[in-house]
Amino acid sequence: MLSINKLSVSFNGTYLFEEVSFLINKKDRIGLTGKNGAGKSTLLKILSGKVQADSGSVALQNGLTVGYLAQEISSTSTSSVMDETCKAFVELNHLQDQIDKMNTEVATRTDYDSEAYHQLLIKLHDATERFNMMGGYDTEGNAEKVLIGLGFTRNDFKQPCSNFSGGWRMRIELAKILLQQPDIILLDEPTNHLDIESIQWLEDFLKDYFGALILVSHDKAFLDQVTNRTIEISLGKIYDYKTNYSNYIIQSKERREQQLAAQKNQQKFIEHTEDLINKFRAKASKAAFAQSLIKKLDKLDVIEVDDEENTAIHFRFPPAPRSGKVVVSAQGLTKSYGDKLIFKDVNIEVERGQKVALVGKNGEGKSTFLKILATQTNYEGELQIGQLTDWGYFAQNQAESLNPEKTLFETIDDEAVGEVRKNVRTLLGSFLFSGDTIEKKVKVLSGGEKNRLALCKLLLHPYNLLLLDEPTNHLDMRSKEVLKRALQSYDGAVILVSHDRDFLEGLTDKIYYFGNKTVKPFIGSIYEFLKYNKINTLSELEQKKVENKNNIQEHKITPKNKTQNNTLKKELEKDIKKLNKQLNLTESSIEEFEKQLNILNQKLSTPEILTDNAQVIDIYKQQKKVQEELDALLNQWENLNVMIDKKQIDLKIAEE
Repeated sequence: MLSINKLSVSFNGTYLFEEVSFLINKKDRIGLTGKNGAGKSTLLKILSGKVQADSGSVALQNGLTVGYLAQEISSTSTSSVMDETCKAFVELNHLQDQIDKMNTEVATRTDYDSEAYHQLLIKLHDATERFNMMGGYDTEGNAEKVLIGLGFTRNDFKQPCSNFSGGWRMRIELAKILLQQPDIILLDEPTNHLDIESIQWLEDFLKDYFGALILVSHDKAFLDQVTNRTIEISLGKIYDYKTNYSNYIIQSKERREQQLAAQKNQQKFIEHTEDLINKFRAKASKAAFAQSLIKKLDKLDVIEVDDEENTAIHFRFPPAPRSGKVVVSAQGLTKSYGDKLIFKDVNIEVERGQKVALVGKNGEGKSTFLKILATQTNYEGELQIGQLTDWGYFAQNQAESLNPEKTLFETIDDEAVGEVRKNVRTLLGSFLFSGDTIEKKVKVLSGGEKNRLALCKLLLHPYNLLLLDEPTNHLDMRSKEVLKRALQSYDGAVILVSHDRDFLEGLTDKIYYFGNKTVKPFIGSIYEFLKYNKINTLSELEQKKVENKNNIQEHKITPKNKTQNNTLKKELEKDIKKLNKQLNLTESSIEEFEKQLNILNQKLSTPEILTDNAQVIDIYKQQKKVQEELDALLNQWENLNVMIDKKQIDLKIAEE
């Protein structure tokens, strides 16, 4: 579909990538990865035609279309949400205009017997038929499905786009791209402004999409669900992995280990050859041999090892002072903005050391609830902050509260007290601010840098309750992982709003779901929450609870349905046993193929083989064949695990 041939781009004399080539095929789901500044967004801009490369070419198959969503947009539309979204139907809108004009002409002309009138009727008929065939009368219905999937309500459809924040306007642009149905979709950080519900809807949409997809994202779970291929940009080169992000991490680590081993063996070979050259070059009888060794070294391709990206924030939260057993207790909490009810009669209790996640659609009151706890807004009902509870608050727009005229050092030094003040430079260094950087003014920092600085301020005081609203915004995957580990080891309580499932998994042990003006508790992790409720999207949760209310709370098993339950349980247990047997066989096969791959990798690390191109090519062919078999087994292993999970959920429901 799309061919990239010897593409090169440089800035200030340094190549982002140099003469890179690869193909994009139909149904490819590609995740672009690489360290910050590697050129991921630049490559998307080149593929979309927004930016020109220094050299090389991008060839798109004739007639194919490309849709591109940038990280930031400058939309100034005053149209309603629905009207703006329906602009996606370019050809249909053009056809509708033609049909309207022809209908007007038919109604006003009186030369019914003329050839021109007859031809007009034929054109009108053809245009109307094409309009129907293309689904012209379903445009608003299709737009409605996508807009609701991305988090809009029907009440939003008639509102002007200018009433919405940049994040919501970004959703409108995304909706337009999805409705245009281009052959290739390019998405740069599409989940930045989406909640969990909308992310899961987008996942399902993209999984079934007919065309190719290339995306940049720091959401690991999203990448794993959507992509089947990962392209890494590193040191001006690209590395193509036919797998999702998690498997890419494993394979890229193995590739680097292989490079290091091969480089080490090659270096030994070079040193040994140089010793022979020095030994024999002075002897007349061996001079020709020494010269042949010199030529061999000159022809040798020196193995380079890619630098590993180790820049990530590194810190631990200060030990939390001991508080009372209950740090937060809310009873009958209600919040409204004028006539708009956000939530009503909310009951929440958080104990010392507990880590709680607030999830749900944007606009359901998660951030508002944190503001109430942080005394940023008023409320109705009862709220008690526990004895000796000392909280720290990180808002979504925390970076905006920083003084833009202060330097980074002043921002931290002005608020640091006691021993912390002696270590301001060290503290800033752990958040990747060092050297002359700390003398920069806040106003020149990027969004990600401001977020890191705001997080750094949280370490200036030993809180025992952290209120965190989307703290991972603008953080790369390494930095998110460091923040997650710091929160896991933190001994205080945490109330956290986040749409990043991978970040929440293993971090929180209780969930409060905000939706339909109410808040529902769930004990467990985010994935347990989704699995237990047997849903693919959070939007199905409330409907399922209503449908199953009697079954869950009031249902009494009669002899008849008890027998049916027992039969179902036995069938499910039998299925699970059979699937587990298949899983064990698959795991054994995976181990065998991994052993074969390791043997081949070891051969490639042998100096004698490295000098024999024929052997090297043969080993690479064997590697490719074994890797393809291994990838197929890994896919089978993943599918079996999914099937087992579903059966176990069904069994759990049957047992209840």
